[in-house]
Amino acid sequence: MRDLGRAHMEAFLEMMSAERGAAVNTLQSYERDLDDLHGFLSERSVRMTEAVSSDLGAYLSGLARQGFKASSQARRLSAMRQFYKFLYAEGLRTDDPTGILDAPKKGRPLPKIMAVDEVTRLLTQAEQEAALSGPNQLQRLRMLALLELLYATGMRVSELVSLPAKVLDQEGRFLMIKGKGNKERLVPLSHSAISAIKAYGRMQAAQLAALKEAPPESPWLFPSSSKEGYLPRQVFARDLKDLAIRAGLTPSLISPHVMRHAFASHLLQNGADLRVVQELLGHSDISTTQIYTHVLEERLHQLVQTHHPLAKQAKKHD
Repeated sequence: MRDLGRAHMEAFLEMMSAERGAAVNTLQSYERDLDDLHGFLSERSVRMTEAVSSDLGAYLSGLARQGFKASSQARRLSAMRQFYKFLYAEGLRTDDPTGILDAPKKGRPLPKIMAVDEVTRLLTQAEQEAALSGPNQLQRLRMLALLELLYATGMRVSELVSLPAKVLDQEGRFLMIKGKGNKERLVPLSHSAISAIKAYGRMQAAQLAALKEAPPESPWLFPSSSKEGYLPRQVFARDLKDLAIRAGLTPSLISPHVMRHAFASHLLQNGADLRVVQELLGHSDISTTQIYTHVLEERLHQLVQTHHPLAKQAKKHD
């Protein structure tokens, strides 16, 4: 007796070719995926046309246990959905068992991370350039202030470039940042960040004082002739890549967002609590901050290897 499951698969592939104009590679992919599902269901003594959601869910779970990537699992699910929609449309089933199946969640990619020595090289380059007198020194002092603020606070680049000018007047080592949804948070400033802001402010004030006709006072710390009135983040990102090249670093691996990640990662590497980092970054949900758990896992591994008595004994026997 002919296998009805395979007969329906062939009819489905014919439909995809004739009515939808599916490419040969697509048809071959569907055939492989459905063959694999057919084999799985056969082992469970379940016919393709009679499979229920729990059978198909078990198949997907099996793929996950075998180490299939989320993208591969999603492709198999897509093939299943197309096939069972076809059976439903043809009146061969009264329901679609794939309707309640969830697509596998793709793992969030780990952020690009800068090592501490790379950040140091970048800051040192900016510091050396800011110390040079002559044309464009204000822009060089601005870059140093931007970098020191970014690495000291982990601000979003949009928060950084739109800081108010009143930052220059404040005393103390804390800065109030207005983030997403106008939520305010307090972040500490490093001594080097405070020093860089003050040097930039002094130079800015001196240049304004030297002008015969001073322009209207800007409300922004980093004023610009842009539509918003402050430094465009794209300009800062471009200048940061240029600085990275001069510091001997790979520019494609460095951006304001990568610097924000460096701030968070380096804090965690040095013992900061994940909840504290969440507050400093301005994440409303801890799950957003949990992309950094790989840093915590590495630190915990090192702690165990360094301090656990059995780990020490193992090293002696090596």
